[in-house]
Amino acid sequence: MITNRFNIQHIPAILWGADSSRMIIAVHGKQSSKTDDCIQILAEEAVVKGYQVLSFDFPEHGERTEGSESYDVWQCVKELKIILEFAKNKTDHISLFACSLGAYFSLLAFQEEDIRNTLFLSPVVNMERIIENMMNQFQVTEQQLKDEKKIETPYETLDWDYYSHVKANPIKSWNPPTSILYGEHDNLCEYDVILAFVNQNHCDLKVEKGGEHWFHTAEQLDFFRDWVKQKLE
Repeated sequence: MITNRFNIQHIPAILWGADSSRMIIAVHGKQSSKTDDCIQILAEEAVVKGYQVLSFDFPEHGERTEGSESYDVWQCVKELKIILEFAKNKTDHISLFACSLGAYFSLLAFQEEDIRNTLFLSPVVNMERIIENMMNQFQVTEQQLKDEKKIETPYETLDWDYYSHVKANPIKSWNPPTSILYGEHDNLCEYDVILAFVNQNHCDLKVEKGGEHWFHTAEQLDFFRDWVKQKLE
């Protein structure tokens, strides 16, 4: 497969496949990169169907582990808008693939954009719920977080500014035709939250029996590949 590595401003990126009038922006999740297994599989299947795929690294990921920018909602939404402007200069037929936290950032960045089709893998669709679940797990009240601003936990740092931003900017609507692949045993994104998003936004939902939040085993990746084949037009 043809791959072209380059930078969009300061952001390392890859174009997978030959130039095409149809492009898919591929957005990785946390602890991943622009060459994630799922993105490679997506590219393999999409290029065969005449798409070009554009993937890139968020701050603190891939080729950017030594950079000064932070992997947070403000920076990632800003960079998604930069990536989208690059894509718009190549075509007006832009689709989206996003995984986990990358889906949440994409929902914020692209709510008002003309996205032709969307594929979400294990998407975070309600960050407020996830933060509040963590607060409950470690018995942190909203007032405590407001007073202390940042509270360390064994998993993540709870941050008042981040939490406040999330609460003030809920995902109100998502209009593009959207298909979601979700693991039955996803321990981050609760099924009722996913189902509420699906019903509100008229999405197609596929649940992999026995699947997890992170699709990484050979069986899970084969399931993902078959799903992509079915959903790509």
